[in-house]
Amino acid sequence: MTTTAPPPVAAAPAAAAPTRRTGRWVDDWRPEDPGFWETTGRAVARRNLVWSIFAEHLGFSVWLIWSVSSAFLVSMGFDFSAQQLFLLVALPNLVGSLLRLPYTFAVPRFGGRNWTMASAALLLVPTLLFAYAVQQPATPYWVFCLIAATAGLGGGNFASSMANINFFYPAAKKGAALGLNAAGGNLGVALIQLLLPVIVGGAGIFGLVQASDGGVHLERAAWVYAGLAVVATFAAWRWMDNLGTAVSRPREQLRVVRHRQTWVMAFLYIGTFGSFIGYSAAMPLLIKLNFWVPDPAPLGTGIYFAYYAFLGALVGSATRPLGGWLADRVGGAKVTLGAFAAMIVSTLAVLWTLTQLTPNPAQDPAIATDNRSWFPWFLGFFLCVFAATGIGNGSTYKMIPAIWRTEAERTTTPGTPQRAAALDTATKQASAAIGVIGSVGAVGGFLVPLAFSSPWVADPMSATKGAFTVFTAFYVVCAAVVYAVFLRRRTGAGSLARAGI
Repeated sequence: MTTTAPPPVAAAPAAAAPTRRTGRWVDDWRPEDPGFWETTGRAVARRNLVWSIFAEHLGFSVWLIWSVSSAFLVSMGFDFSAQQLFLLVALPNLVGSLLRLPYTFAVPRFGGRNWTMASAALLLVPTLLFAYAVQQPATPYWVFCLIAATAGLGGGNFASSMANINFFYPAAKKGAALGLNAAGGNLGVALIQLLLPVIVGGAGIFGLVQASDGGVHLERAAWVYAGLAVVATFAAWRWMDNLGTAVSRPREQLRVVRHRQTWVMAFLYIGTFGSFIGYSAAMPLLIKLNFWVPDPAPLGTGIYFAYYAFLGALVGSATRPLGGWLADRVGGAKVTLGAFAAMIVSTLAVLWTLTQLTPNPAQDPAIATDNRSWFPWFLGFFLCVFAATGIGNGSTYKMIPAIWRTEAERTTTPGTPQRAAALDTATKQASAAIGVIGSVGAVGGFLVPLAFSSPWVADPMSATKGAFTVFTAFYVVCAAVVYAVFLRRRTGAGSLARAGI
């Protein structure tokens, strides 16, 4: 019997040589794998979250450094009108919103750790320029505008930080993780507004720290934050990681702009985050213009803005993780709708308080005393607005990855390679959407201060009332959009109400 020799077995192809990585790169990252997450992923993700929060916190502080320092410029000898001061407050928000998109794309391109280092180092530009300009009384207004615009570099940090952390956490924990990351950054607004008056010698802290008798020195705050930017750069280099799995091309990422839900969420984010950052930027000037009587009237005659300006940002930052936590449990859309309902009621209450005030308190100390009696109501209702914006910020950021994940699950079968690939793509698209939505939403931070300084209304009090009226109407529209798109039950596979977004 003739036997045929078996064909020779083909030699196994030689294994490809591993790509050499420089720096701290993690190429095996499976956050949705429970075993991997418990043994490895959780600790690494938490370490990166901590230092991401620190760098983002500094970015927010530098971004909003003009919000409170602008209120001190006049006392330092700079002759700027209220409208000019509000523009200085608004410009960093405009630039920061525009930078959020390229900052988001930078994470997959350069790595989260590498870009955190670069973005932290870039904070030296606005801080050092700020330190120089405020010591030069002859600095023209247009130069101040350019320097204020560079503070927008700090606003871009938020988008890259959020996109980076989104890659680290599993879907079930994204709401809380992104809420903590964002809240830590948002607290930078409150901290700069609390500590800058103390650092520069313009005020104490509720009498616990005595104000300096040597005048106001705004450059001191700039030197402090320049030093902290160096610390953040080193910390990112030493303790953060790049994820090799966080890879995407800008062209692929930009596909999210064709997605209807991207623009729906961007619109809602104007209402939540745009309100938070816009109100935070404008609050010091709003208090100073409407309640505080400057010299030569006694300081105690009115409400000193530096004692209260930070409270709004503090409350809004503190409630942001609550919004993410609630969204993880009851659904982001329900929490967002509740947040807009609270914003409507609270904004109407602020508007009611303003109708009780007498315009131009600086003209007469007696008038200021009358206005001062309404300040606790104004502050209390305004803090309710801030609390609602914080909750809405957390819940909307929970909705974004949930939307893309839901669509991936609808089009694939559980347990298949197609499902795994679709979920991976959904994570990348959600990170890109966060950048687009964050960029558009932050434009609200530019529009809100401008609304308070309308060139068509000579009286600041009337401009403030008109602005809050417009804001209330806008929140009503936002609430209607949330209900119509995400909560109203409709027939058909495309309804998101049944998905519990």
